[in-house]
Amino acid sequence: MRRLPDASPRGKAITVDLEGETIPAIEGEPVACSLIAAGEAMFARSIKYHRPRGAYCFAAACSHCLMRVDGQPNIYTCRTPARDGMKLERQNAFPSAKVDVFATIDWFFPGGLDHHEMFAGVPIAEQVMAKVARQLAGLGLLPDREAPARPPPRTVRTKVAVVGGGAAGLAAARVLATQGTPFLLVEREARLGGRLLRGAPQAGDPAAADAASFPPGSVLTRAHALGLFDDEEGPFLVVGCQGPEGLQLSKVYAERFLLATGGHPPFLPFENNDLPGVYAGRAASQLLREHDVAPARAALVGWGEELYALARLLEARGSQVVALVDLRGPVPAGAPAGACVGAEPKAHGLQQVGAFSFTRDGRREKVSCEAVLVSIPLSPSFELARQGGAHVRFDPERGLFVVEAEADGRTASPKVFVAGDITGGGNAQEAAASGTRAAEALIGGLS
Repeated sequence: MRRLPDASPRGKAITVDLEGETIPAIEGEPVACSLIAAGEAMFARSIKYHRPRGAYCFAAACSHCLMRVDGQPNIYTCRTPARDGMKLERQNAFPSAKVDVFATIDWFFPGGLDHHEMFAGVPIAEQVMAKVARQLAGLGLLPDREAPARPPPRTVRTKVAVVGGGAAGLAAARVLATQGTPFLLVEREARLGGRLLRGAPQAGDPAAADAASFPPGSVLTRAHALGLFDDEEGPFLVVGCQGPEGLQLSKVYAERFLLATGGHPPFLPFENNDLPGVYAGRAASQLLREHDVAPARAALVGWGEELYALARLLEARGSQVVALVDLRGPVPAGAPAGACVGAEPKAHGLQQVGAFSFTRDGRREKVSCEAVLVSIPLSPSFELARQGGAHVRFDPERGLFVVEAEADGRTASPKVFVAGDITGGGNAQEAAASGTRAAEALIGGLS
């Protein structure tokens, strides 16, 4: 991966420190992006087998990008804005992540290690093994300094709380604003838009919007919805915002909650799917569209509309797609050249991706590349909906847990409505339509 040479500057050029090495960065971009653009794909070692780890999802959903940042352990570098002089350290390795003696665990136990039964019942050896395990367990060391005191939580009251500012959430907010219904839109990114800004563009995508297009005070960005609970005053959303005084928590009381939280990029099970250089498709499109970072040679694997949209996006910006493997097929008409139906994908490399292989028509094929991009439907972020009383079921056909909802977003909880990817996927146009339906449905029940 590299920063495209023809890219216009997107901010102030700064540097960060990676274990004594100076790394160029752009102020405010995710520091994980800065490292990837500088050729640093390995961020840490895994907890048990000390396998190399690198950023995968860019959604703070996988823990592969956790690093020690300015003396604080286990920080999601995919969510942490780069700051001049920021100090970064890899974790869970000795003496270093690139040369980690504990990586031999992975080599000694290729079939897996059951540490619960190792030396169990063997005198002395059992006690020694327990002491060793206690020293190796966990991830990261204690912070260099004590955490500052948090400001007291604040209380916010509104008619409707909308969580998620992607295609579905924006469509819902437009309906609420048009009807004059008070609402608060909570979005964890700095800008509204979700996949409309960060995903691979597709035909028919609705337009994005910024916070200024909505009533003043109705949009909260860089805010995380942490939970949906009840107390004597009614249901409330717990929202966390990182402010100048630290984490600011808010209790957002509302009559209705419209959840358009999207989904998590799931892992696709194949050999070496955890190697640095394997990225979720949404992460790759975000790196390219927002930060002008892309691989020179990429292999794409997965299925669905976004797989082909991502290939077109990469090729339009000068990346070479050396393989495009659809694991389900058939390959649609108009697909990029070289697309095929395949099986048994595998990433190759010691500390990061260097090649990719797959089976086509019964024969193995192997291509050299610097990134393997996995594009499959998102796994719905159903957690808030379930906390709010909605029912969740497993869809065996799609292999996903989805929120049970009517066409207008109604769930088993009369106060919770859902829209977009949380209900099981679809393109941005379909997500926006579901957001519109849900907003129109919930307005009728407001007092």
